Order: sequence, then structure tokens, then C-alpha cells
Amino acid sequence: MIIPVILCGGSGTRLWPLSRRDFAKQHVPILGGGSPFQRTLARVAADPVFGRPLVVTGAGGRFMAADQAAAAGVAIDMLIEPEPRDTLPAIAAAAEWAARRDPDAVVLVLPSDHLIPDAAAFAAAARRAAAIAAAGDLVAFGLTPSGPATGYGYIRPGAALPSGVRRVAAFVEKPNAERAARLIAEGCLWNGGMFCFAAGAGRAEIAARAPEAAAAVAAALDGAVEDLGALRLGPAFADAPKISFDYGVMEKTDRAAVVEADFGWSDIGDWRELWAQSPKDATGVALEGDAVAVDCRDSYLRSDGRLVCAIGVEGLAVVDTPDAVLVAPLDRAQEIKGLVATLSAGGRREATEPARVHRPWGWYQTMDLGDRFRVKRIQVAPGKKLSLQKHHHRAEHWVVVRGTAEVTRDDEVILLRENESVFLPLGCVHRLANPGKIPVEIIEVQTGAYLEEDDILRFEDDFGRG
Repeated sequence: MIIPVILCGGSGTRLWPLSRRDFAKQHVPILGGGSPFQRTLARVAADPVFGRPLVVTGAGGRFMAADQAAAAGVAIDMLIEPEPRDTLPAIAAAAEWAARRDPDAVVLVLPSDHLIPDAAAFAAAARRAAAIAAAGDLVAFGLTPSGPATGYGYIRPGAALPSGVRRVAAFVEKPNAERAARLIAEGCLWNGGMFCFAAGAGRAEIAARAPEAAAAVAAALDGAVEDLGALRLGPAFADAPKISFDYGVMEKTDRAAVVEADFGWSDIGDWRELWAQSPKDATGVALEGDAVAVDCRDSYLRSDGRLVCAIGVEGLAVVDTPDAVLVAPLDRAQEIKGLVATLSAGGRREATEPARVHRPWGWYQTMDLGDRFRVKRIQVAPGKKLSLQKHHHRAEHWVVVRGTAEVTRDDEVILLRENESVFLPLGCVHRLANPGKIPVEIIEVQTGAYLEEDDILRFEDDFGRG
């Protein structure tokens, strides 16, 4: 049985404003369905060759990952990174975790943000890779190129091994267009960032090629603590070098092999790629959400709320979110990462924070903001509750618009149903909880001299926040 290791970090800035640091692209619903992370879970749940997935994620994304896994009906194990250190430490931690349970277990490392529509072909390739990995090799998946892409690394296959697998002759960094075409003509494959190895063999190879990372993650697992159903790695994880698995191990080992995979694949790297993957009409226009196109060609229009209309545009991405709008030529989609860097340098919160902020209990979204007031829409999942807290600078009015809310206000516990409200004066100790079986939704009106999120003094919290 193969243990899928799903890497669930990263920010996906090239899909801004849909994807942001605090709501990365692997969790964003796309193509009219679930998120890429949920599609990855479904892919490994569809074949009995795969066991229970291990998800490696950061503290900021752990509750979103857990909620989306639960919504997909897939039970997972989870390692929480104290801070992001790139793919080598993440994979090393997964290898160490698996090897301590069974050194002969075969693990398959998968990014969480890739689209692979042919689950059966994917499972068949995984079986071929696992057969070689069980003998001690570290196997990369080489994707059959559909064209000379400059956004991917390449793998040059070498000598043949059993089962249609070949030794890796070389890894090639992202090339320019001319060299990419030449690499494809020479039989090179895209490097999909997917790797398969026996846990013990992978741990040994990481220790030989990247001893600092191996020592740091071993100490981090020794110091790990259980945290609400996940395993939070110890502080020693921060001592691991920030480096990719490709560079730190795969390019240095003499045991690298490659299995060629032709199952259809996309890493949804930018808006042009998402447009290419989307259903389109006869004029090449892809629409998602409440969007209307008139006399348009080869464009992607998306709305996450209000109506978006376009007339006579060609080759554009038009993406509307509650707090930001992007209009850009699809052929300049790779430049959006630079745009986000510019926004970050200017201190714009829209660069990193989504309009809808997800919390372990649900989410909130600011609907209006003015001088001395803020209006929020808040949704709390069934059985969840916010921290017991108070504010020094603001009062709040809560109106229940859906479900039943349990409100703690100092020494009172009040049950509110739809169309009922409560006032929380400045300084009172309060809590919002959902005792029901459907989400509870409220409109919150804050008033006061200071309305930011750091004006919270917590007394009790189910999620360990101070």
C-alpha cells in the first residue's frame, strides 16, 4: 500500500486575487467544483492501492485543510510545520514520520494544487513507481510535455530500468522558450514535483545528501506534540535549511529514477493555464460565477459575487473578488507575481489577506467599513464556537440571520434565533457558539474608536490561540 504525502503549503500568488497567502490556491474552488486539494484527496481515495493520506501543512492552513478533507469525506493524518522551509524539510519530515512506523512503507509525495483528470492512469503510474521505489530508488514522475513550457523544470531520462522506468540522466532548471523546445525534441519530460520512495530508503538518502535537514526534522519529530488531532512539529524544524527537495536530494543522488506519465496534468500555475483548463464556448470564452460576455474572444471572466460583464475584449483575464479586481492579458499572466510583490511592498493587505477570512470555527467577511464602524458577515460551523473574549475599544451588535446562536454575555447565556439580536457593550466578556446542526450566520456591527482584529483579549479558546 502506498502512503500519499500531500504537500499543502505555498501561496499561489500567480492566481491573485483569487489566491492569497492566507487562502492559497490549493483551497480555492475552481472549475465549478471542489478545490485542487480536495481533488487530490479524491484521486488517492479512488484506488485501494493508496492508504490514508498524510498532509503536511503550515499552522495558517491546517484548519482549512482539515475542514476540506472532512467535506471530501477523506480521513487524513497531518503534520504541522512551525514555519515554511520549502519542500525538502517538508518531505524529510514525512519520510521520517513514515519510516518510524514502517521503513518499508512506500510514500508518494504529491503537491496539493495539481489537476490530474485521469485518476486510473495516475494510479497505474503510481504502481509502476512504487515497484521501483520498493527496491531502494527515488522515483520522480516525468510528465509528457504538451508544448515547450518555460515555467517547468525538465527531466532528461537515462538508462532503462524494469517496468518502463528509466534512470534520471539529469534535472534541468526552467529553460527559455528556445531551449524548452530543444529539450522536448531530445525526449525530456516535465518535472511534475511528484516523488515516490520507500520511507527508510528516502530517509537514508536525505540524511546522506542533506544531513542538516535530516537532523532538524528528526529533532522536530522528537519534539512534536499532539494538537487537536494533528502532530505539530517541534521548534527544531526551523533549523532545517530552506531548500527544495529537487535541488537538495534528487539532483545529487545516484538513485534517481523517472517514470513517464501521460495522464494529463496541470499545476494551474497562472490565469492562462486556468483558462486553458476551463470549459469554453465556441469563441474561447470561459465564464465562472455571475459573468456575461458579449462579442468577446479567448478570455476568462470570473465573479465571486457581483455581476461582471465584458464587451469586445480579447485575450483577457477579468477576475472580480469582493475586495479586488484584476484585468490582465492572459499572455502576461506570469507577471502577476510581480504585481503582488508591488502590492506587498506598498503595505496593501489585499496582497495577502482575502476578503473572506477563514478561521477554525468558520469565516468572516467585512461588508462595510467607515469612520468608527465596521459591518461583518460571520458564519460559524455546527458545533464550533469562538473564543471567550472581550474588547477594549469597541461595542458590537449581533443580528442572527440564519440558524440558532448561543451567546455568552458576561454571566448570561442567551439563545438567539433568526431575526433576533443582542447588544454587547464595550468591555463585556462574550462568546458566540453554534449549538445546532446547520451553520449559524450573523451580521455584526462594530462601533468604537478602534476596530482592528488585535483588539481581542481571549480568556478561553478551543483552538489554542492566545
